[in-house]
Amino acid sequence: MTIMKRTTQTKTTQTTSGELGQSLTFAATHSVKSVCRKFHTTPDGLAIDIAQAKYDLDGPNVITGAAEEPFIIRLLKSFASPFTFILIALAGISYITNVVLATDGEKDPSTVIIITSMVFISGIIDFVQSSKGASAAAALSKMVTSTTRVIRRPIDFDDLATDQDSSQNLNQNSDESTDELKDFEDEYATDETAGESEDAADEDEASEPKLASALGEEIPFEQVVIGDIIRLASGDMIPADCRVLDAKDLFVNETALTGESEPVEKTAGVVHARRRADGTRYPLSLSECTNLLFAGTTVQSGSATVVVVATGNKTYVGTMSEMLQQPSGETSFDEGLKSVSKVLVSFMLIMCPIVFFANGFLKGDWFDALLFSVSVAVGITPQMLPVIVTTCLSRGGTQMAKQDVIVKNPAAIQNLGAMDILCTDKTGTITADEVVLERHLNILGEEDARVLRHAYLNSYFQTGLRNLIDKAIIKTSNDELPTNLLSIEYEKIDEVPFDFERRRMSVVVRNTKTNKTQMITKGAVEEVLNACSFVDLDSEIKPLTPAQRKSVMDRVYQLNQEGMRVVGVAQKSDPRGVGEFGVDDERDMVLIGYLAFLDPPKESAREAIAKLNQRGVQVKVLTGDNEGVAAAVCKKVGIHVDELLLGSDVENLNDEQLKERVEKTQLFAKLSPMQKARVVSALRSNNHVVGFMGDGINDAAAMRSSDVGISVDTAVDVAKESADIILLQKDLLVLEHGVEEGRRTYGNTIKYIKATASSNFGNVLSVLVASFFLPFLPMSALQLLLLGLVYTVTCIAIPWDNVDDSFLSSPRSWDAHSITNFMLWIGPISSIFDVLTFALMFFMVSPTLAGGTWAELTAAGNTAAQTLFILSFQTGWFIESMWTQTFVLHALRTNKIPFVQSMPSASLLTLTTAGIVVVSALPYLPVFAQPLSLVALPLSFFGWLIALMSGYMVLITIIKSLYVKRFGSLL
Repeated sequence: MTIMKRTTQTKTTQTTSGELGQSLTFAATHSVKSVCRKFHTTPDGLAIDIAQAKYDLDGPNVITGAAEEPFIIRLLKSFASPFTFILIALAGISYITNVVLATDGEKDPSTVIIITSMVFISGIIDFVQSSKGASAAAALSKMVTSTTRVIRRPIDFDDLATDQDSSQNLNQNSDESTDELKDFEDEYATDETAGESEDAADEDEASEPKLASALGEEIPFEQVVIGDIIRLASGDMIPADCRVLDAKDLFVNETALTGESEPVEKTAGVVHARRRADGTRYPLSLSECTNLLFAGTTVQSGSATVVVVATGNKTYVGTMSEMLQQPSGETSFDEGLKSVSKVLVSFMLIMCPIVFFANGFLKGDWFDALLFSVSVAVGITPQMLPVIVTTCLSRGGTQMAKQDVIVKNPAAIQNLGAMDILCTDKTGTITADEVVLERHLNILGEEDARVLRHAYLNSYFQTGLRNLIDKAIIKTSNDELPTNLLSIEYEKIDEVPFDFERRRMSVVVRNTKTNKTQMITKGAVEEVLNACSFVDLDSEIKPLTPAQRKSVMDRVYQLNQEGMRVVGVAQKSDPRGVGEFGVDDERDMVLIGYLAFLDPPKESAREAIAKLNQRGVQVKVLTGDNEGVAAAVCKKVGIHVDELLLGSDVENLNDEQLKERVEKTQLFAKLSPMQKARVVSALRSNNHVVGFMGDGINDAAAMRSSDVGISVDTAVDVAKESADIILLQKDLLVLEHGVEEGRRTYGNTIKYIKATASSNFGNVLSVLVASFFLPFLPMSALQLLLLGLVYTVTCIAIPWDNVDDSFLSSPRSWDAHSITNFMLWIGPISSIFDVLTFALMFFMVSPTLAGGTWAELTAAGNTAAQTLFILSFQTGWFIESMWTQTFVLHALRTNKIPFVQSMPSASLLTLTTAGIVVVSALPYLPVFAQPLSLVALPLSFFGWLIALMSGYMVLITIIKSLYVKRFGSLL
């Protein structure tokens, strides 16, 4: 999938808004005053009538689904494939020839029933799968429900004229407004105007009108319109994409969009994107938009007043929903099956007319030639292909369910086996999705329980937002310290809450036994250092020198390189009196140490990635998280990171450049949801079969763009709806079992296709030879159809066949060209033995039964003997064809020597043996022999037949070995 970049051009500048679009980019890069002007609102809110006009114009703030096609249209499209059309045509012709035109005693609808059943099964499966995209989009829209507090002004009739003017402006597209776009370019695009725009922004901020103080009213999300002023507080869900007008300690959880586990600070300040060398700005990334709030995210702490800048389908989540509604591109399985079908159909369309005209001209009976050529068409087409594919996929799904893998889309099983690149999110897939306190160190870098004790007192007694870091500190302390005594021994005196300017928080506690009071501070190391004048070195307080400061930061950097997040801890004894504590008290403190936190890799991750690599699957990490942490995690689990790309890098590469870079890159960090999808699409365009594993809303687009989307049962609904496969365990080892099962499924499918197609192709070549040299048809149309039916039944066991371990060691995908090569190499081998059988029957067996050679019988005009000659000849080839088709199936099901180095499954061996026995016995059973025009052959025929099969197996083994040397693989 290519993310289109919307651009606005003037004679001198070019502004690229990237995946955010112009409205959101404008809102982020302009002052509050400019944003309110652009979206026709004021900080006091919209007038009620203007809000209603906007609602009437833009519609409700909901993510709409795509217009659904009528049921009958979707159903018909599910049957629209070349292979299906051929099968339907063959069923129609077979119905005419075998039912309509046949005599009462010879009517045989079995072929029609079989073909129709297979068409119906394959079409219904495709129909069920085609509705997946709509359900994913519906799940995405469900995430934005509830009410929000909006500020709106009553209608002011004194300002009616102004309101009417504003209402008229609603009919213009604000994104395309000439004046606004000129403002956009003047304030955002070039170096010459950069200073002016930023100064202007500052002036605008200084002269902002005072925000309305009204509490507002609660309205449903769907009634929110662009320009609405909304009040947000802790716990609120964001109803639409908004620009922050005013915020106090605003902390927003954007995990669903970005993958970042930590809440993100949001402020009202103007965002300025980085500049290129030519003076234009880089597109803003999602993580850079510190003044934008996105629909579906939630306020974790703080409060804010915001203005709505995008609603419904125009929100960031809405654009994702629109993408999910688009028909998904063909996966590796879809493309492969289509190409295979085209090859088989092409062979049939070429060979059958030749058979028809050859027999028509040479034999003179055009009706018999038509019946026979139709029978050849049915015979050369692997009629069981849809059923075998469906059965293989169903069997694979059942086996995968035993490994805690639920298959939503059966076609994904084969895609999983063909997958050569697995893209995965970091959090929760290769990591444990939790923060663990890995180390508590003093200034010298030594483990120190005193540092942990102070950190515990800070986290335990603070009353602000208790985040994952606080929880990790308390959990570790409970394991290593007598925390029940600490909580009794100390009492809280006061606290200085966390804020985003200081990036630290403090508590003041008193020891109830010693009456000693101390302030304990923890936070970002740089900020804690700024509050310190001393360090604690081996219980000795010394001044904090520049050298010590550098030593501390070097150790922090080293820990960061190991993927850890570091928090500083400081304390000060006997601060000033109770009730007077504030930010000013956070000075002249003593740095006692620091805490190192880690989102640890799962225990199974390294083993699973090693096994996937051994099976030819390369693992790439696509995450919204920080690159340093992600790189460290990759190193721990065995992913060697030679190159990494950030989301900003991805945004600035065109499609061709990205296609080149993704091949050499193992880690992609700070990616937005659309950037993840774009990376996946770039890999697929390089002819890789790509799987994507994720569990958040931010992963849905990438899963949709991949060949196989993988999620977990604890994922959000949108991710599960977008996925093809759901893991009941959030573990890559489970996925490795799925990859193996996918390859086994493909192996059994392709062995049927190749063995059947080559055998059928050989039969058609044999028919052509017979057409030129025999005075009669080598087999009747009824016998040819019966032969195909019996062989088809024996193939039902193929989905349960054994697959060699060597075949499972590398990715396997469809290759129509290899099927063509296989047919051309292997098919003629069976024809050689068919011709030998023709010679055996024509010159030895049939003359013995009929009492003379064909020439002698023709000269004598002995019609009865001629009929016996023909029937015995057709019976001999009927039996021999079943034997060769069965033997070739066993010979070609493995690269190894069949029955010696590789045994088939018991079910396949039983059915194929039964097929040979049944076909060989039919001529000796009068109840079947007469209707089928078969005659009993002398037992000496079977001696010759065994000799022929022995030679056939020797020759096919030699050719098979040469084929593997030439093409690298048999299947």
